[in-house]
Amino acid sequence: MRRKNWYLIVGAVLTASMLAFTAVGFFWTPYEPSAMSAADKYAKPCAAHLFGCDQLGRDILSRTLEGAGATLAIALAVLAVGALAGLAVGALCGYHGGAADALVMRLCDAVAAFPSVLLALVVLAVTGPGKYNVIAALGVLFVPSFARLVRGEFLKYRDRDFVRSAKLIGVSDLRIIFVHILPNIWPVLLSGLTIGFNNAVLAEASMSYLGIGVSATEPSLGYLLKDAQGYLFTAPWYTAFPAAAIVLLILGVSLLGEGVRERMGVGT
Repeated sequence: MRRKNWYLIVGAVLTASMLAFTAVGFFWTPYEPSAMSAADKYAKPCAAHLFGCDQLGRDILSRTLEGAGATLAIALAVLAVGALAGLAVGALCGYHGGAADALVMRLCDAVAAFPSVLLALVVLAVTGPGKYNVIAALGVLFVPSFARLVRGEFLKYRDRDFVRSAKLIGVSDLRIIFVHILPNIWPVLLSGLTIGFNNAVLAEASMSYLGIGVSATEPSLGYLLKDAQGYLFTAPWYTAFPAAAIVLLILGVSLLGEGVRERMGVGT
């Protein structure tokens, strides 16, 4: 009998739970996230405020719901920019090769030689904080990793017999790329997407924690951690719940990706 894939089961449950939690925040929160109440300053978790309140009496559950939505939206946007651009660059370089391939890969090596968070800090220090600046900076910095991943897979498949046969009968390059090669690299690409998503969540949280990410008007989970750091002993629940949301989201996606890799036999 085939053993149960616990990575896939636990990862799917955690990821679905966090996505449901985030989806609720787009449509409903118990209180207005920015509503302040002097009477509820540092209120501990209770029936009225399940996650407690912060230094201004704002409901932490409401702010965590709002922050999770912002973090998820930014991470998905960063992933879309990096993955789509990286897929296009990697596919073209891996399929055609030549001098252009060598030049592009050297540029990718140069970018990859520096920590992505450090480069993002430099870019955001110049452009200023803000959701769209974070997406643009991180998205561009994620392109080399996806490009290298896709290029490596295309190099493996471009000389296979089924690709050569397609060329001999006159199949266009675009059809070969999208119909003949891309479906074969999907399992490896999916693995890269899960890792990229987690990196995007952590990078966004780092940017916001350092004060050059999203603004206070559209707080993310990283911004909430920054806001809570001065009240770690006064109101530890303020730090605990946004941090738990980040950990559970990353853990769920990581386990889900590992389960999918095990199911598809990637890396085994």
